[in-house]
Amino acid sequence: MTPLHDLTILDLTHMLSGPYASQLLADMGARCIKIEPPQTGEGTRKLLADDPRYSIDGMGAYFLTLSRNKESVCLNLKEQAGLELFYQLVKKADVVINNFGEGVPKRLGIDFDRLKQHNPRIITCSITGFGETGPERDRPAFDLVAQGMGGGMSITGEENGPPLRAGIPIGDLGGGLFATIGILSALHARTLTGRGQHVDISMQDCQVSLLNYMATMYLMSGVQPPAVGNGHFVHVPYGTFRTQSRYIILACMGDAFYLKLAAMLNDPFLLEKRFEKQPERWEYRHAINARVQEYLEKNTCEFWLEQLKEYRIPAAPVNDFAFALNDPQIQARDMVVDVPLPNGKTVPQPGNPVKLSDTNEQHFTAPPLLGENTNTVLAEVLGLTEERIRQLHQAGIIG
Repeated sequence: MTPLHDLTILDLTHMLSGPYASQLLADMGARCIKIEPPQTGEGTRKLLADDPRYSIDGMGAYFLTLSRNKESVCLNLKEQAGLELFYQLVKKADVVINNFGEGVPKRLGIDFDRLKQHNPRIITCSITGFGETGPERDRPAFDLVAQGMGGGMSITGEENGPPLRAGIPIGDLGGGLFATIGILSALHARTLTGRGQHVDISMQDCQVSLLNYMATMYLMSGVQPPAVGNGHFVHVPYGTFRTQSRYIILACMGDAFYLKLAAMLNDPFLLEKRFEKQPERWEYRHAINARVQEYLEKNTCEFWLEQLKEYRIPAAPVNDFAFALNDPQIQARDMVVDVPLPNGKTVPQPGNPVKLSDTNEQHFTAPPLLGENTNTVLAEVLGLTEERIRQLHQAGIIG
């Protein structure tokens, strides 16, 4: 059994933040019905669709990943008859999620105040760049904007260098993650109150939340934390170092790990008594890091990992995608899975990171063809007859 098998989600999302949130819920077993415009479908369908490296049968990597375990219903929400069908689906649903621009759901007639008239228990969620309140609520945003305005880019990059965005789109993905948390929280609250509610997710809010203790440090001191590259603003040595094969990570957090490293390398400079405590090490961090680098580049990453393991010093390789996705630990935890495709083949994708001890059934269904499930959903969920469904197709209300 899957943990969310009794929930139905109407998914109005596009691009990344919204589809990622609904993908997480669908992976946990919720019935996720994508509501797409007839003919064109959701915009993500077209991303990379013509690239032979990253597409299969006209489905690009974005859509293949974000739309697994979902159904597709083509519904024209700009027509009153299509909107009425949507309202009927809302009566049978638990969650409606979108990542339209602020104000768009109200203009379309699908905001919480309107939908709760049809289902007082409905949970709605909107993911926007800056939320639905405040002076910047109408401002458009994508991942890079959220990363930049959220503060994290100011501490990402090399010391005294320009700011850098995170390699993965944490602005979008962070919005999707917090939307999932918000939706599950609202669903739990509904078991206590019997009422639905609206979840308002700002991508900028999410990025500020991820600043976590560093934001508290700034608010306490007024001191802007610097960018330190892959290093740390307290611990030395802490960061990435070149070897003859891959880069390696050292994380000597505290005096004890530093002393172990100095003993392992048996270097007179590193063994000097003045470096036994952190303040002196931080003052001479560049010299210490340079000396450690001289040693590590004399052999391979794999050689040093064995040495560091023997001394129980926190260390790891810097994995590229090939190493990361083929890591035995990742494989053992089913974090690479084969998702079926409509053509009968499969495509490998990242798995579900949530592991439950009881309701942990894992299954993946193919990303849907455009409108593939329209007839089935309208018949099963709303009880429409074949004749009525045929009439709606002819009128262009469904597809």
